[in-house]
Amino acid sequence: MKGIMDLLGRMCLSLIFFYEAYDSIRHFQGTEDIMTQYGITWRQDLLLVGSICALVLGSFLMLIGYRSSFGAALILMYWIPATFIIHSFWSYPEHLQREQSIHFMKNIAIVGGLFTVLVNGSGKYSIRRMFATSKVRGA
Repeated sequence: MKGIMDLLGRMCLSLIFFYEAYDSIRHFQGTEDIMTQYGITWRQDLLLVGSICALVLGSFLMLIGYRSSFGAALILMYWIPATFIIHSFWSYPEHLQREQSIHFMKNIAIVGGLFTVLVNGSGKYSIRRMFATSKVRGA
């Protein structure tokens, strides 16, 4: 049962970040506009393309269970700074603080899931385990 839950957890986490990458690609200019609003003006194209690549590669590695700890680390390098920049509820007007604090805490919970994958790896159902336990015939 633990192996199945590891797989389901990796699938759910991966889905969030695949969607984040898709949304950033689909609304590339809008995402750059939002970056400008938050004061991120240095090399926006590079930062945005880099974050999209980190999200796609990290999500893919976590999903298939090959180097899933590396995939989680890639996503964490994007997700933690983005959380503190975008959902810094303490700097919002009082009427928006509650909403932003909920988003902030949700992202912190996702960070907890990523740390779990980072520390525990991919679990029983993964490409890495399949490669490690398969026997090569012939020769």
